[in-house]
Amino acid sequence: METIWFFLWTLLWAVYFILDGFDLGMGTLMPFVAANDHERRVIYNAQGPYWDGNEVWLITAGGVTFAAFPNAYAVMFSALYAPLLILLFCLIFRAVAFEFRGKGDSCTWIFSWDVCMT
Repeated sequence: METIWFFLWTLLWAVYFILDGFDLGMGTLMPFVAANDHERRVIYNAQGPYWDGNEVWLITAGGVTFAAFPNAYAVMFSALYAPLLILLFCLIFRAVAFEFRGKGDSCTWIFSWDVCMT
């Protein structure tokens, strides 16, 4: 049974890292490939539908870690509490950037959400 859980756990993390590379890569490359606001909006619209789906893989992988490997979960989350908390807040701000970027018209508002995206 442990082998099946380990295979599922590995598969979930692998799929998350592979698919989220698309989102994170687009956000990382945005300052270099998007010359104006229209091109940045195209990048946001291209990765928007995939963002939520990719985060489901992350939540599922974390749930399988908790359910199938509680000792690994305990060690990972206690030893890496600060980096995981920072990662969590970065993911939250990145998700909020999708929604809030278009809610304001000022350059400061748009720039601050673009920074959260990268």
